[in-house]
Amino acid sequence: MAQTVKIISDSTCDLSKDLLEKYDIAILPLHILLGETEYRDGVDITPEEIFRWSDENKTTPKTSAPSMTEAMEVMKPFLEEGREIICFSISDSMSTSGNVMRLAAEDLEASDRVTVINSANLSTGIGLLVIQAAMLSAEGKNMDQITTAIEEIRPRVRASFVVDTLTYLYRGGRCNAVAALAGGMLKLHPRIVVEDGAMDASKKYRGKLGSVILSYTKDMEEDLKNAVPDRVFITHSGCDREIVESVRSYLESLGIFNEILETRAGGVISSHCGPGTLGVLFIEK
Repeated sequence: MAQTVKIISDSTCDLSKDLLEKYDIAILPLHILLGETEYRDGVDITPEEIFRWSDENKTTPKTSAPSMTEAMEVMKPFLEEGREIICFSISDSMSTSGNVMRLAAEDLEASDRVTVINSANLSTGIGLLVIQAAMLSAEGKNMDQITTAIEEIRPRVRASFVVDTLTYLYRGGRCNAVAALAGGMLKLHPRIVVEDGAMDASKKYRGKLGSVILSYTKDMEEDLKNAVPDRVFITHSGCDREIVESVRSYLESLGIFNEILETRAGGVISSHCGPGTLGVLFIEK
């Protein structure tokens, strides 16, 4: 998909390689620190390796924004081609990734040709916006037109997920309300919702993960019926095939979506949510 404006996202958008290629999206990886060793999200470490290290060390890995040099290296070739750039970052309240992108544009003396959008979201909540921007770019829209369109869509992104264990969110301290839930109640499966760029725990489920995830999905039926029909994401950090397929079958049965896309959560999101996390993410009309 040829773009006029280049779309770049940090690695937390959790889009698959196929989708990145299809929509011609460039990625700027965040960093994951396992003890003293630093890795690039999606480049030289897998979520499975992160979970193993996390369980062995009883702690959550630290994650950090890309360096300015890395951001400049990603932007530079496209600026040299004379193109405008739109960059997407994970919610500013969760990382300085967006700020690094802004500073990199300043250093390249290209602030007038680079727009950085704070997604106010995470995972494929960002991915939904990124794909929309790439499609608008392929239609020949300019940087300002795309930015205006995305700012209108951004508040309508619906991002939520259910976690198998509260341990990872509790260790990482990234979610309001989890500390209160976690005291001796790690068997609960809360629905975590992203609102105004922050994560919060809403409804709590009990029981086996498979039935919990299906209940969580069915609880969204009214919202799903009011969704933009283009696409819906099932994004997970490694769930049993059976669980993922049960969610897909349910979404298919609604007959709403043109595309039901499945992606694996990357290293940063997996670090904070742990294994067995699954979310259904879409844009509301």
